Amino acid sequence: MSDDVFLVVAFLIGYLLGSIPFGLVLTRFAGTQDLRSIGSGNIGATNVLRTGRKGLAAATLIGDMLKGTVAVVIAGYLDGPNAAMLAALGAFLGHLFPIWLKFRGGKGVATYIGVLLGLFWPAALIFAVIWLATAYTTRYSSLAALVAAFVTPLFLWWFGHAALASLFAVLTLMLFYMHRENIKRLQDGTEGKIGEKR
Repeated sequence: MSDDVFLVVAFLIGYLLGSIPFGLVLTRFAGTQDLRSIGSGNIGATNVLRTGRKGLAAATLIGDMLKGTVAVVIAGYLDGPNAAMLAALGAFLGHLFPIWLKFRGGKGVATYIGVLLGLFWPAALIFAVIWLATAYTTRYSSLAALVAAFVTPLFLWWFGHAALASLFAVLTLMLFYMHRENIKRLQDGTEGKIGEKR
């Protein structure tokens, strides 16, 4: 298989792994109502938490992270860093626009962290620290994710990873787009805080 063909395969592997809707699968197995009919209707861990099942929310977060990490590690092992980055892009897009759910997926934060972990783990650690600090001080999960994502490409560029910085600049723009309603609520002062029941 030529390198160009495998790059396409790497993207598809990432996309298919990223498309696995762990939040929906886990809540269905647990017998809760359709995740898309409660809270924000999102399939991510934050909305799973609204079911009151903290264990399911944690499992969703881990699953959505690891599907990105696994895609990157597999592609990188088979064909190097370019394949790993394409798999990362594929996994992120798969989570946002999963083929199994008529292309209506999550907002991408956990998968963003997962692919970052697979590509350059120190940046994932910085993301987590910034997220925790922002979430602790503001109690806004969405704002914490947006701040951490904004810093990530800058951190990668500062440490000489220009290609990764470019990739995560694109992923960050997509993540901001997926959070456009959260951004509007933050501006209006109506965004729900961590721990609030909505």
